[in-house]
Amino acid sequence: MTERLSSPYKIAPQAYQAMQGVEKAIKTCGLEHSLLELVKVRASQINGCAYCIHMHTTDARKAGETEMRLYMLSAWRESSLYSDRERAALTWTDALTRIEQTQAPDADYDLVKAQFSDEEQVNLTLAIGLINSWNRLAVGLRLAHPADEARVAA
Repeated sequence: MTERLSSPYKIAPQAYQAMQGVEKAIKTCGLEHSLLELVKVRASQINGCAYCIHMHTTDARKAGETEMRLYMLSAWRESSLYSDRERAALTWTDALTRIEQTQAPDADYDLVKAQFSDEEQVNLTLAIGLINSWNRLAVGLRLAHPADEARVAA
């Protein structure tokens, strides 16, 4: 894969800083860090964003997330490793990331409403929208994730 543009944050610093501002607001909104990382990884899986999968699985592991929960995330519906709150957030992530197919169905929203306050619903929805924007930036510009040189050479 060849990057289309490198360092987009240097090319369009105002737009990048605005996205970083939303990221900071989401990070401090009160939603659990572990839940936000699961949402970011899941949306990135759906969107095929290797750059963001690398970043957010690394961040999740540093924050104490287990390897197994990260491995099972692509099949979360068939796994018992996630809480009802996490399952609601993942349902909403899937629905909003695939919005052209799902149209954000009431049944999915009802799961979110049962687990999250009104403010948390807004913040969760913004977090899902934001990671989808980051995914589109990284996939669209073909941003390369860091590589483990020893494994690449092998």
